[in-house]
Amino acid sequence: MDLMRVFDIAGSAMSAQSARLNTTASNLANANSVASSDAEAYRARQPVFQTVMDEHGQQAQVRLAGVTQSQAPVTRIYEPGHPAADGDGLIYMSNVNPVDEMVNMISASRSYQNSIEVLQTSRDLMLRTLMIGQ
Repeated sequence: MDLMRVFDIAGSAMSAQSARLNTTASNLANANSVASSDAEAYRARQPVFQTVMDEHGQQAQVRLAGVTQSQAPVTRIYEPGHPAADGDGLIYMSNVNPVDEMVNMISASRSYQNSIEVLQTSRDLMLRTLMIGQ
């Protein structure tokens, strides 16, 4: 096994967690958004990741395969005086659950930090290995 692969794997993990953090930030930014119809309402998004194998069939990287939208229903609220209300006086709130998003953000940031620690530990071990020969 190539010793440098650990940097590629940890780097791809950091990239994946960065995408996860960006998606979570977008969800939190739109958690209280209001729309005039069900179709226009913001729906929570989640990244989908894919494992990329190397020529030996071993996991080499993780990459972003796409982003999916939540199929959970949006909240309808009767608010006839609201500027965004439809003809029936309804407004449509996003289906983002801020508590779930905060948990997701904490998990992603911890995973990102773990990847940084893997990189630092690998670098330190390689430097110590080189010092043995001196």
